[in-house]
Amino acid sequence: MEWTIQQLADSPGVTSRTLRHYDEIGLLPPARVGHNGYRFYDADSVARLQRILLLRELGLSLPVIAEFLDREHDADKALHTHLRLLEDERARLDERIRTLRHTLDARAGVDGSLQMMLEGFNDPYRDEVVSRWGEDAFAVSNEWWHGKSLREQREWKRDTDDLIACWIAARKDGCPPDSERAQALAARHVAWLRAIPGTPLAEGDRERSIAMIGGLGRMYVEDERFAAAYGGPEHAAFVRDSLDEYARRTL
Repeated sequence: MEWTIQQLADSPGVTSRTLRHYDEIGLLPPARVGHNGYRFYDADSVARLQRILLLRELGLSLPVIAEFLDREHDADKALHTHLRLLEDERARLDERIRTLRHTLDARAGVDGSLQMMLEGFNDPYRDEVVSRWGEDAFAVSNEWWHGKSLREQREWKRDTDDLIACWIAARKDGCPPDSERAQALAARHVAWLRAIPGTPLAEGDRERSIAMIGGLGRMYVEDERFAAAYGGPEHAAFVRDSLDEYARRTL
C-alpha cells in the first residue's frame, strides 16, 4: 500500500510541511516520487514516521533522531525498542495519574502526606529489598503499592501501625516469645507479609520464606530505624524471637 503526503499527514496529525522538511533533511524520504513530483510513502515509511514522532515526544532533537534511526538495521529489534519506549512512557503517565488521583483524594479530605503519595511503602529500603530478594520483588511490590488509592494506602498503614502497637504492648506485658499471644501476633505478622506481592511468602516458597522471616527479624534488631519503630532493641528482639519460633513451629 502507498499513501500520498497528504494522506500520511492526516493520519498521525503532522503537517505535509513537516513531512517535506523531514524529506529535505533526509530523515524521512518518500518511498518513491511520482512523475508529477508527488511523494508516496509505504508501510516502512509509516513505521519510521511513528518512530520519529515517538522520539520527538521523548524530547530528542531531529539530528539525534536521525543518528539513532540510522543505527537501527534490524526491523524487529527497532519495533521491540519502539514498544519498550512506549511502555516506559505509559509507565510514566500511569505514575502521573496515580499522583494526581492521590492529590485529589488529599484535597477531598483524605488524610495523607506528599511523601506517601509519591513513594512506595518500601522505597526507603529499596537497596535492602533488592539485595535480599531481588529487583523483581521490589518492582512487583511497588506496583502493588502504587495501584492502591490513597485511602487504601492509609488503611494499610493504619493496620501496620496497629500490628506494631500490639507487638509493643505484648512485650511490655512480659509475654514470652513462645506464648499464645506472641505466636498469634507472629501469625498475623506473617499474614501481613504474605499479602505483599513479590515476597517469598506470597509466592509460597517455603525455604525462602523461612529465610525471609529470619532475615527480617534480625533486621528489626540490627537496623536502628526498625528497632526504634518497635520501641527499642529489646522490643525488636522480642519480635524476632517470636517470628523465629513461629517459623520453627509452623513453616
